[in-house]
Amino acid sequence: MRRALLPLVLGFAASLPLAAADVRIEVGAGGADRDPGAIVRWVVPQGLVLPEPWRLVGDGGTEVPAQLETRPARAIVWALDAKLPRWSKRRYRIEAGAQSAKGGVECQDRDGKHLVLEVKGRPALRYNYAVIEPSPPVEPIFARSGYIHPLLTPAGLAVTGDSPMNHKHHHGVWMPWTKTTFEGRDVNFWEQGYGTGKVECVGVGEKVSGPVFAGFRASHRFTDLKAPGGPKPVLEETWDVTVYSPETVFIIDFTSEQSASSPSPLVLAEYRYGGFGFRGPLSWEGKDGTEFLTSEGRTRADGHATRARWCAVSGKVDGKPCGVLFLCHPSNFRYPQPMRIHPDEPFFNFTPCQAGDFAIEPGKPYVSRYRMVVHDGKLEAAAAERFWKDYTEPPAVNVVRE
Repeated sequence: MRRALLPLVLGFAASLPLAAADVRIEVGAGGADRDPGAIVRWVVPQGLVLPEPWRLVGDGGTEVPAQLETRPARAIVWALDAKLPRWSKRRYRIEAGAQSAKGGVECQDRDGKHLVLEVKGRPALRYNYAVIEPSPPVEPIFARSGYIHPLLTPAGLAVTGDSPMNHKHHHGVWMPWTKTTFEGRDVNFWEQGYGTGKVECVGVGEKVSGPVFAGFRASHRFTDLKAPGGPKPVLEETWDVTVYSPETVFIIDFTSEQSASSPSPLVLAEYRYGGFGFRGPLSWEGKDGTEFLTSEGRTRADGHATRARWCAVSGKVDGKPCGVLFLCHPSNFRYPQPMRIHPDEPFFNFTPCQAGDFAIEPGKPYVSRYRMVVHDGKLEAAAAERFWKDYTEPPAVNVVRE
Protein backbone atom coordinates (compact mmCIF):
# COMPACT_ATOMS: atom_id res chain seq x y z
CA MET A 1 0.00 0.00 0.00
CA ARG A 2 1.20 3.65 0.24
CA ARG A 3 3.16 5.45 2.91
CA ALA A 4 6.34 6.90 4.56
CA LEU A 5 5.59 10.26 6.14
CA LEU A 6 9.13 11.17 7.21
CA PRO A 7 12.53 10.67 5.55
CA LEU A 8 14.77 8.01 7.02
CA VAL A 9 17.92 9.14 8.80
CA LEU A 10 20.67 6.60 8.34
CA GLY A 11 23.79 6.13 10.40
CA PHE A 12 25.68 4.60 7.48
CA ALA A 13 26.09 4.97 3.73
CA ALA A 14 22.94 3.59 2.15
CA SER A 15 24.88 2.12 -0.75
CA LEU A 16 26.98 -0.17 1.46
CA PRO A 17 25.74 -3.79 1.35
CA LEU A 18 24.71 -4.90 4.81
CA ALA A 19 23.18 -7.88 6.50
CA ALA A 20 20.28 -7.22 8.84
CA ALA A 21 22.29 -8.66 11.72
CA ASP A 22 24.70 -5.70 11.40
CA VAL A 23 22.16 -3.04 12.41
CA ARG A 24 19.91 -2.01 15.24
CA ILE A 25 16.74 -0.05 14.58
CA GLU A 26 16.35 2.80 17.03
CA VAL A 27 12.90 4.33 17.48
CA GLY A 28 12.67 7.75 19.11
CA ALA A 29 9.54 9.29 20.57
CA GLY A 30 10.63 12.84 19.82
CA GLY A 31 8.77 15.55 21.69
CA ALA A 32 5.54 13.56 22.13
CA ASP A 33 4.49 10.73 24.42
CA ARG A 34 3.77 7.64 22.33
CA ASP A 35 1.14 5.17 23.46
CA PRO A 36 1.24 1.43 22.74
CA GLY A 37 -0.12 0.86 19.26
CA ALA A 38 1.49 3.91 17.63
CA ILE A 39 2.46 2.92 14.10
CA VAL A 40 6.18 2.75 13.26
CA ARG A 41 7.39 2.58 9.68
CA TRP A 42 10.99 1.88 8.68
CA VAL A 43 11.96 2.22 5.02
CA VAL A 44 14.49 -0.55 4.48
CA PRO A 45 17.67 1.03 3.03
CA GLN A 46 19.00 -0.09 -0.31
CA GLY A 47 21.69 -2.68 0.11
CA LEU A 48 20.30 -4.14 3.32
CA VAL A 49 19.74 -7.87 2.95
CA LEU A 50 16.85 -9.28 4.98
CA PRO A 51 17.08 -12.93 6.01
CA GLU A 52 14.39 -15.22 4.69
CA PRO A 53 12.34 -15.68 6.80
CA TRP A 54 12.84 -12.76 9.20
CA ARG A 55 11.31 -11.43 12.38
CA LEU A 56 11.55 -8.30 14.51
CA VAL A 57 12.74 -8.57 18.10
CA GLY A 58 12.96 -5.96 20.85
CA ASP A 59 16.17 -5.52 22.82
CA GLY A 60 14.57 -7.52 25.63
CA GLY A 61 14.32 -10.50 23.29
CA THR A 62 10.54 -10.37 22.82
CA GLU A 63 9.28 -10.80 19.28
CA VAL A 64 7.20 -7.89 17.94
CA PRO A 65 4.67 -8.54 15.15
CA ALA A 66 5.92 -6.82 12.00
CA GLN A 67 4.95 -6.74 8.35
CA LEU A 68 6.69 -5.84 5.10
CA GLU A 69 5.00 -3.44 2.71
CA THR A 70 6.25 -3.07 -0.83
CA ARG A 71 4.73 0.13 -2.18
CA PRO A 72 5.76 2.89 -2.66
CA ALA A 73 8.97 1.67 -0.99
CA ARG A 74 10.02 -1.48 0.82
CA ALA A 75 9.27 -0.82 4.48
CA ILE A 76 8.78 -2.76 7.71
CA VAL A 77 5.74 -1.69 9.72
CA TRP A 78 4.91 -2.48 13.33
CA ALA A 79 3.00 -1.06 16.30
CA LEU A 80 4.78 0.10 19.44
CA ASP A 81 4.65 -2.72 21.96
CA ALA A 82 4.89 -0.42 25.03
CA LYS A 83 4.55 3.23 25.97
CA LEU A 84 7.42 5.38 24.73
CA PRO A 85 7.71 8.62 26.77
CA ARG A 86 8.80 11.81 25.02
CA TRP A 87 12.49 12.01 24.14
CA SER A 88 13.02 8.33 24.99
CA LYS A 89 14.24 5.64 22.58
CA ARG A 90 13.89 1.93 22.09
CA ARG A 91 15.92 -0.46 19.95
CA TYR A 92 14.90 -3.42 17.86
CA ARG A 93 16.76 -5.87 15.69
CA ILE A 94 15.96 -8.12 12.77
CA GLU A 95 16.91 -11.75 13.07
CA ALA A 96 16.45 -14.89 11.03
CA GLY A 97 13.43 -17.00 11.88
CA ALA A 98 9.77 -17.31 11.10
CA GLN A 99 7.36 -14.94 12.83
CA SER A 100 5.01 -16.53 15.31
CA ALA A 101 2.30 -13.99 14.39
CA LYS A 102 1.07 -14.82 10.89
CA GLY A 103 -2.37 -13.23 10.78
CA GLY A 104 -4.25 -10.81 12.92
CA VAL A 105 -5.50 -8.26 10.40
CA GLU A 106 -7.42 -9.69 7.47
CA CYS A 107 -8.98 -8.47 4.23
CA GLN A 108 -11.85 -10.85 3.53
CA ASP A 109 -14.12 -11.22 0.50
CA ARG A 110 -16.83 -13.70 1.44
CA ASP A 111 -19.72 -12.88 -0.88
CA GLY A 112 -18.47 -11.24 -4.07
CA LYS A 113 -19.95 -7.88 -3.02
CA HIS A 114 -17.95 -6.57 -0.08
CA LEU A 115 -14.47 -6.48 1.37
CA VAL A 116 -14.38 -6.73 5.15
CA LEU A 117 -11.28 -5.60 7.06
CA GLU A 118 -10.98 -7.39 10.41
CA VAL A 119 -8.66 -7.02 13.41
CA LYS A 120 -8.36 -10.38 15.17
CA GLY A 121 -11.77 -11.46 13.94
CA ARG A 122 -13.54 -8.18 14.72
CA PRO A 123 -14.77 -6.28 11.65
CA ALA A 124 -13.53 -2.69 11.39
CA LEU A 125 -15.19 -1.72 8.12
CA ARG A 126 -16.96 -3.02 5.04
CA TYR A 127 -16.11 -1.66 1.61
CA ASN A 128 -18.97 -2.14 -0.84
CA TYR A 129 -17.54 -2.73 -4.29
CA ALA A 130 -20.78 -4.12 -5.71
CA VAL A 131 -23.83 -1.93 -6.26
CA ILE A 132 -25.87 -1.82 -3.05
CA GLU A 133 -29.58 -1.37 -3.69
CA PRO A 134 -31.31 0.85 -1.12
CA SER A 135 -34.13 -0.48 1.03
CA PRO A 136 -37.63 0.83 0.19
CA PRO A 137 -38.95 3.47 0.35
CA VAL A 138 -35.59 4.86 -0.87
CA GLU A 139 -35.70 4.98 -4.67
CA PRO A 140 -33.40 2.80 -6.86
CA ILE A 141 -31.60 5.88 -8.24
CA PHE A 142 -29.76 6.06 -4.91
CA ALA A 143 -28.07 2.68 -5.40
CA ARG A 144 -24.31 3.03 -5.03
CA SER A 145 -21.00 1.17 -5.14
CA GLY A 146 -17.53 2.23 -4.02
CA TYR A 147 -18.09 3.37 -0.44
CA ILE A 148 -17.48 2.29 3.17
CA HIS A 149 -20.41 1.19 5.32
CA PRO A 150 -20.57 0.13 8.03
CA LEU A 151 -17.63 1.61 9.86
CA LEU A 152 -17.42 -0.12 13.24
CA THR A 153 -15.87 0.43 16.66
CA PRO A 154 -13.83 -2.31 18.39
CA ALA A 155 -16.97 -3.14 20.41
CA GLY A 156 -18.92 -3.66 17.17
CA LEU A 157 -20.98 -0.44 17.20
CA ALA A 158 -21.78 0.90 13.71
CA VAL A 159 -20.94 4.60 13.47
CA THR A 160 -22.05 5.18 9.86
CA GLY A 161 -25.42 5.46 8.16
CA ASP A 162 -26.47 4.73 4.58
CA SER A 163 -29.23 6.48 2.55
CA PRO A 164 -31.11 8.12 5.45
CA MET A 165 -34.52 9.46 4.43
CA ASN A 166 -33.46 13.10 4.91
CA HIS A 167 -30.35 12.69 2.71
CA LYS A 168 -30.77 9.57 0.60
CA HIS A 169 -27.52 10.26 -1.30
CA HIS A 170 -25.37 10.01 1.87
CA HIS A 171 -23.39 6.76 2.01
CA GLY A 172 -21.21 6.04 5.06
CA VAL A 173 -17.74 7.23 4.07
CA TRP A 174 -17.60 8.37 0.43
CA MET A 175 -15.93 11.04 -1.71
CA PRO A 176 -17.95 12.63 -4.54
CA TRP A 177 -17.97 16.28 -5.69
CA THR A 178 -21.05 18.48 -5.85
CA LYS A 179 -21.00 21.68 -7.91
CA THR A 180 -18.80 20.88 -10.91
CA THR A 181 -18.50 21.75 -14.59
CA PHE A 182 -17.20 19.40 -17.26
CA GLU A 183 -16.89 20.54 -20.88
CA GLY A 184 -19.37 23.32 -20.12
CA ARG A 185 -21.97 21.02 -18.52
CA ASP A 186 -23.03 21.11 -14.87
CA VAL A 187 -22.42 17.70 -13.29
CA ASN A 188 -23.39 16.79 -9.72
CA PHE A 189 -21.67 13.62 -8.50
CA TRP A 190 -22.92 14.08 -4.93
CA GLU A 191 -26.70 14.32 -5.20
CA GLN A 192 -27.64 11.25 -7.19
CA GLY A 193 -31.27 12.29 -7.53
CA TYR A 194 -30.37 14.82 -10.23
CA GLY A 195 -29.11 12.02 -12.47
CA THR A 196 -26.26 14.07 -13.96
CA GLY A 197 -23.23 12.32 -12.45
CA LYS A 198 -22.27 8.89 -11.20
CA VAL A 199 -19.44 7.46 -9.11
CA GLU A 200 -18.92 3.69 -9.15
CA CYS A 201 -16.36 1.04 -8.33
CA VAL A 202 -14.90 -0.43 -11.51
CA GLY A 203 -12.42 -2.86 -9.96
CA VAL A 204 -10.66 -4.13 -6.87
CA GLY A 205 -6.94 -4.72 -7.17
CA GLU A 206 -4.35 -5.44 -4.49
CA LYS A 207 -5.61 -6.97 -1.23
CA VAL A 208 -3.26 -7.39 1.74
CA SER A 209 -3.51 -9.24 5.07
CA GLY A 210 -0.94 -9.77 7.80
CA PRO A 211 -0.01 -9.46 11.47
CA VAL A 212 0.07 -5.63 11.48
CA PHE A 213 -2.16 -4.27 8.72
CA ALA A 214 -4.69 -5.23 6.08
CA GLY A 215 -5.97 -3.20 3.19
CA PHE A 216 -7.08 -2.96 -0.39
CA ARG A 217 -6.81 -0.85 -3.50
CA ALA A 218 -9.99 -0.08 -5.46
CA SER A 219 -10.65 1.77 -8.71
CA HIS A 220 -13.56 4.20 -9.13
CA ARG A 221 -14.91 6.11 -12.12
CA PHE A 222 -16.70 9.46 -12.17
CA THR A 223 -19.05 9.64 -15.20
CA ASP A 224 -20.93 12.52 -16.82
CA LEU A 225 -24.31 10.92 -17.53
CA LYS A 226 -25.59 13.74 -19.77
CA ALA A 227 -22.74 14.07 -22.26
CA PRO A 228 -24.00 14.57 -25.85
CA GLY A 229 -22.62 11.26 -27.13
CA GLY A 230 -23.71 9.29 -24.08
CA PRO A 231 -22.11 8.79 -20.64
CA LYS A 232 -18.52 10.02 -20.62
CA PRO A 233 -15.76 9.29 -18.07
CA VAL A 234 -14.58 12.38 -16.19
CA LEU A 235 -12.24 11.12 -13.44
CA GLU A 236 -10.45 7.88 -12.65
CA GLU A 237 -9.97 7.43 -8.91
CA THR A 238 -7.93 5.03 -6.80
CA TRP A 239 -8.65 4.36 -3.13
CA ASP A 240 -6.02 2.86 -0.84
CA VAL A 241 -7.53 1.86 2.51
CA THR A 242 -5.53 0.30 5.36
CA VAL A 243 -6.52 -0.88 8.84
CA TYR A 244 -3.82 -1.41 11.48
CA SER A 245 -3.51 -3.90 14.32
CA PRO A 246 -4.06 -1.90 17.55
CA GLU A 247 -7.13 -3.31 19.27
CA THR A 248 -8.27 -0.56 21.65
CA VAL A 249 -9.12 1.66 18.65
CA PHE A 250 -9.30 0.99 14.92
CA ILE A 251 -6.77 3.11 12.98
CA ILE A 252 -7.67 3.46 9.30
CA ASP A 253 -5.63 5.26 6.65
CA PHE A 254 -7.41 6.51 3.54
CA THR A 255 -5.89 7.85 0.33
CA SER A 256 -7.78 8.96 -2.77
CA GLU A 257 -5.99 9.80 -6.04
CA GLN A 258 -8.16 11.33 -8.77
CA SER A 259 -6.97 11.84 -12.35
CA ALA A 260 -8.67 13.36 -15.36
CA SER A 261 -10.00 10.71 -17.76
CA SER A 262 -9.66 12.91 -20.85
CA PRO A 263 -7.95 16.14 -22.01
CA SER A 264 -10.79 18.07 -20.35
CA PRO A 265 -10.44 19.26 -16.73
CA LEU A 266 -13.12 18.95 -14.07
CA VAL A 267 -13.81 22.42 -12.67
CA LEU A 268 -15.06 22.53 -9.08
CA ALA A 269 -16.94 25.65 -8.07
CA GLU A 270 -16.94 27.15 -4.61
CA TYR A 271 -19.54 25.29 -2.55
CA ARG A 272 -20.23 24.45 1.08
CA TYR A 273 -19.81 20.66 0.72
CA GLY A 274 -18.12 18.10 -1.51
CA GLY A 275 -15.18 15.71 -1.17
CA PHE A 276 -14.36 13.39 1.74
CA GLY A 277 -17.67 12.89 3.56
CA PHE A 278 -19.06 11.00 6.54
CA ARG A 279 -22.65 10.18 7.51
CA GLY A 280 -23.32 9.01 11.04
CA PRO A 281 -25.98 6.54 12.20
CA LEU A 282 -29.67 7.22 12.84
CA SER A 283 -29.12 7.34 16.61
CA TRP A 284 -26.98 10.46 16.09
CA GLU A 285 -29.79 12.43 14.39
CA GLY A 286 -30.98 15.76 15.79
CA LYS A 287 -29.28 18.87 17.10
CA ASP A 288 -28.20 17.12 20.29
CA GLY A 289 -27.47 13.71 18.75
CA THR A 290 -23.91 14.40 17.58
CA GLU A 291 -20.99 16.24 19.15
CA PHE A 292 -18.22 17.87 17.12
CA LEU A 293 -14.89 19.10 18.43
CA THR A 294 -12.17 20.48 16.17
CA SER A 295 -8.44 20.92 16.73
CA GLU A 296 -9.14 24.65 17.12
CA GLY A 297 -11.61 24.05 19.95
CA ARG A 298 -14.74 24.69 17.90
CA THR A 299 -17.98 22.70 18.15
CA ARG A 300 -21.18 22.19 16.18
CA ALA A 301 -22.23 25.70 17.23
CA ASP A 302 -19.31 27.51 15.57
CA GLY A 303 -17.28 24.93 13.61
CA HIS A 304 -18.93 25.03 10.18
CA ALA A 305 -16.85 26.74 7.45
CA THR A 306 -13.78 26.90 9.70
CA ARG A 307 -10.48 25.07 9.13
CA ALA A 308 -8.96 22.40 11.35
CA ARG A 309 -6.26 19.74 11.47
CA TRP A 310 -8.69 17.26 12.97
CA CYS A 311 -12.32 16.91 13.93
CA ALA A 312 -13.77 14.46 16.48
CA VAL A 313 -17.35 13.37 15.74
CA SER A 314 -19.21 11.37 18.36
CA GLY A 315 -22.58 10.23 19.69
CA LYS A 316 -24.24 7.20 21.23
CA VAL A 317 -25.15 3.86 19.66
CA ASP A 318 -27.35 1.57 21.76
CA GLY A 319 -26.84 4.07 24.57
CA LYS A 320 -23.03 3.69 24.45
CA PRO A 321 -20.70 6.59 23.60
CA CYS A 322 -18.47 6.15 20.55
CA GLY A 323 -17.12 8.12 17.64
CA VAL A 324 -14.63 8.81 14.87
CA LEU A 325 -11.64 11.13 14.88
CA PHE A 326 -10.91 12.50 11.39
CA LEU A 327 -7.33 13.65 10.72
CA CYS A 328 -6.43 15.77 7.70
CA HIS A 329 -2.90 15.23 6.37
CA PRO A 330 -0.70 18.34 5.94
CA SER A 331 0.03 17.43 2.31
CA ASN A 332 -3.64 17.88 1.37
CA PHE A 333 -4.72 20.71 -0.91
CA ARG A 334 -5.65 23.85 1.07
CA TYR A 335 -4.59 22.29 4.35
CA PRO A 336 -5.91 22.83 6.97
CA GLN A 337 -9.06 22.20 5.00
CA PRO A 338 -12.42 23.89 5.59
CA MET A 339 -15.20 21.73 6.99
CA ARG A 340 -18.92 21.25 6.57
CA ILE A 341 -20.42 20.57 10.00
CA HIS A 342 -24.17 20.08 9.75
CA PRO A 343 -26.28 21.97 12.33
CA ASP A 344 -28.68 19.12 13.16
CA GLU A 345 -27.66 15.96 11.26
CA PRO A 346 -24.72 13.56 11.80
CA PHE A 347 -22.79 14.79 8.77
CA PHE A 348 -19.14 15.85 8.47
CA ASN A 349 -17.09 16.79 5.41
CA PHE A 350 -13.54 18.03 4.76
CA THR A 351 -14.33 20.27 1.77
CA PRO A 352 -11.57 22.34 0.14
CA CYS A 353 -14.08 23.76 -2.38
CA GLN A 354 -15.44 25.99 0.43
CA ALA A 355 -12.32 28.11 -0.06
CA GLY A 356 -12.97 28.82 -3.75
CA ASP A 357 -12.94 27.34 -7.24
CA PHE A 358 -10.25 24.91 -8.40
CA ALA A 359 -9.81 22.26 -11.09
CA ILE A 360 -8.57 18.70 -11.46
CA GLU A 361 -6.50 19.00 -14.62
CA PRO A 362 -5.10 16.40 -17.03
CA GLY A 363 -1.72 15.09 -15.92
CA LYS A 364 -2.06 16.55 -12.41
CA PRO A 365 -3.54 13.94 -10.05
CA TYR A 366 -5.49 15.26 -7.07
CA VAL A 367 -4.40 13.35 -3.95
CA SER A 368 -6.23 13.39 -0.59
CA ARG A 369 -5.01 11.67 2.59
CA TYR A 370 -6.94 11.20 5.81
CA ARG A 371 -6.77 8.99 8.88
CA MET A 372 -9.79 7.80 10.87
CA VAL A 373 -9.52 6.66 14.49
CA VAL A 374 -12.70 4.77 15.38
CA HIS A 375 -13.23 4.40 19.10
CA ASP A 376 -15.56 3.34 21.88
CA GLY A 377 -16.19 5.70 24.80
CA LYS A 378 -15.37 9.40 24.83
CA LEU A 379 -12.23 10.76 23.20
CA GLU A 380 -10.64 13.74 24.94
CA ALA A 381 -8.88 16.53 23.05
CA ALA A 382 -5.49 15.53 24.50
CA ALA A 383 -5.86 12.02 23.12
CA ALA A 384 -6.87 13.42 19.73
CA GLU A 385 -3.67 15.48 19.72
CA ARG A 386 -1.60 12.37 20.44
CA PHE A 387 -3.19 10.60 17.48
CA TRP A 388 -2.48 13.68 15.39
CA LYS A 389 1.21 13.59 16.33
CA ASP A 390 1.42 9.87 15.58
CA TYR A 391 -0.04 10.50 12.11
CA THR A 392 1.86 13.60 11.01
CA GLU A 393 5.04 13.31 13.12
CA PRO A 394 5.36 9.56 13.69
CA PRO A 395 8.09 8.04 15.86
CA ALA A 396 11.44 8.70 14.21
CA VAL A 397 13.45 5.73 12.98
CA ASN A 398 17.24 5.85 13.05
CA VAL A 399 19.44 2.93 12.08
CA VAL A 400 22.76 2.37 13.82
CA ARG A 401 25.44 -0.01 12.60
CA GLU A 402 27.11 -2.32 15.08
